[in-house]
Amino acid sequence: MRHDLSTRATEARELMDDPAADIGMLEHTYRRFRLVNALVSRPGLLYRREIRPRARRGPIRILDIGAGGGDVCRMIAARLRRAGLDAEITALDADERAIRWAGDHDDGAGIRYRCAFAADLVAAGEKYDVVFSNHVLHHLTTAELDGLLRDSEALVGVGGVVVHRDIARTRFAYALYDAATWVFSGTLFRGSFIREDGLISIRRSYTPTELASLVPSGWTVRFGLPSRLELRWDKKARHA
Repeated sequence: MRHDLSTRATEARELMDDPAADIGMLEHTYRRFRLVNALVSRPGLLYRREIRPRARRGPIRILDIGAGGGDVCRMIAARLRRAGLDAEITALDADERAIRWAGDHDDGAGIRYRCAFAADLVAAGEKYDVVFSNHVLHHLTTAELDGLLRDSEALVGVGGVVVHRDIARTRFAYALYDAATWVFSGTLFRGSFIREDGLISIRRSYTPTELASLVPSGWTVRFGLPSRLELRWDKKARHA
């Protein structure tokens, strides 16, 4: 089916966001996120640019907002462990199903899993050195996006950074994901929401221009190949 990618498909909803979603398919989706995010999201880039330099100066606190099954947190924890660096990592998600599954599959990573909203951590006075999210922005309404950015700013300590990463809505991204997931739809991704929800995610995602028009002053929007968006806020730079 052809879809119009000239505007965001804000009316489309991902199947896994349905409270009545099949729990078996949902858990299989969480399992497959590790592979998809390793290939698409490139968490190693976030680690090298933002996390490792700060961790080399001493123990740091990291917050993943909308962590889902916690796979990105566990990948980062593994890299820190191999480098002999110390960090406290919190995986935050408002979906109890995701947090429960992530906690059951921590595999010794030592992540802190919390079922809550970012605003709850702000109210508790929590502060982190690195706050990030992966594939969260496209889920949000304009008001929710504004709230996420304000909460993110409040959660970062001096010298900290916020990095929200998502896929950019392009015809290339849609065609590439469509083709790549179709090949494995009957095997690797069978019984999961990976293929259908991924395509919906791209339709709901922003272009760099759209996102830049919505964010407050001080935030920067970057586009990276093949179709990645990075929304960044550096507290040190803003308060210099």
